[in-house]
Amino acid sequence: MWGPRIQLSLLAGLALLLGAAGARAAEIKNLRIWAGPEYTRAVFDVSGPVDYKLFELNKPDRIVLDIRGSQLGTEFKAPEVKGLLKGLRAGKQGKSDSRVVFDLADGVRPKSFLLPPADKFGYRLVLDLYPAAVKPAAPVKTVAEASNGKARNVIVAIDAGHGGDDPGAIGASGTYEKNITLAVARQLKKRIDAAEGMTAVLTRDGDYFIPLERRYRKAREAKADLFISIHADAFTKSDARGSSVWVLSPRGASSEAARWLADRENRADLVGGISLDDKDDTLAKVLLDLSQGATMGASNAVAEQVHGALRKIGPTHRNYVERANFVVLRSPDVPSILIETAFISNPDEEARLKNPVHRDKLAGAILDGVDTYFRASPPPGTLYAQNAERAREVREKSNRYVVNRGDTLRTIAERHGTSTAQLRAMNGLADERVRPGLVLQVPPSG
Repeated sequence: MWGPRIQLSLLAGLALLLGAAGARAAEIKNLRIWAGPEYTRAVFDVSGPVDYKLFELNKPDRIVLDIRGSQLGTEFKAPEVKGLLKGLRAGKQGKSDSRVVFDLADGVRPKSFLLPPADKFGYRLVLDLYPAAVKPAAPVKTVAEASNGKARNVIVAIDAGHGGDDPGAIGASGTYEKNITLAVARQLKKRIDAAEGMTAVLTRDGDYFIPLERRYRKAREAKADLFISIHADAFTKSDARGSSVWVLSPRGASSEAARWLADRENRADLVGGISLDDKDDTLAKVLLDLSQGATMGASNAVAEQVHGALRKIGPTHRNYVERANFVVLRSPDVPSILIETAFISNPDEEARLKNPVHRDKLAGAILDGVDTYFRASPPPGTLYAQNAERAREVREKSNRYVVNRGDTLRTIAERHGTSTAQLRAMNGLADERVRPGLVLQVPPSG
């Protein structure tokens, strides 16, 4: 049996070990800064949970962050400042703390929180800096409003998935989903802006993060007629392949409706500009159900067209539109779809996604599907609606022509002194293909 002195020595040694473990400083490994149009985000990678204090100083404006019981890692390096920051300094504060000072161009509203480990990330201390004075968003002006005064362009909100500290899925060769989605979104915007009767807006146009609910709210603020969220899927099996198109599941719509109706503070402008604030709960629920039903019907319709267009340029993962409870698809009054452009986890598809030519084909196919949908269901007051009305008037005054074998839309157009574009508009054709026996409306002769 051990004697008292040996026991006391062991206990003392154990106490020293426990004390040393408890006093071990947390390590600040890295700092990343992301700047978006609405706020600037600083993310510290830390070795574990940390206790910190945040305070503001004026003249000049500064934010001071003291992280207690911590030390800067040997590889810690202050990154280049951007956004609302004009300078940054990091060093020791006292014997056992670290201090980071953010020099500001203007006053800010700070928000901070600690994130637990997730995916490839460890603990992260996040500091978001918002402008002290919130500037009103600039109104979206469409080309048609500037040149016509009556008909407007349809507005398509394009959401590049992930961004900033959220890379999304990572391909076999290290490609980040967030970079692919932004590249496709920019190309799609370029295509849409070049098309007659359309204008695109991006939820993000840089490498920064936007919360999921904020993404579809930005579409509503832009008064978008359609919301498209762009992603690049990943799966445990590297041979998974093909694009896919998703809409909100009925279950997701029901849960979101309940949340909207319970949110008394934000009911004033809920459904297409209709105020539910002065309605009782029963009437409000009926109005919301009607709006959601119409929105989901439109979402399904445009998703079918886009899915069909994508199938023309490559395989789709399923031969039908899929449904899930994606947060970004929960807008009650903006038709919304989510497109998985391909499986970035598949090396072959990752290589195609990195190819600008293939991304342009994707953008072109998505545009074709969107254009076909708006031709069939033009929103009131738009150039699409105006063109549809003109086509209807022409049809009422037009003649009919039965397509013969060997006819093409171009030869029919030349025969009747019109263009293929006019024949497509008159007959609601998605492309120039015609089959024998098809009855076409053509302009009246002479």
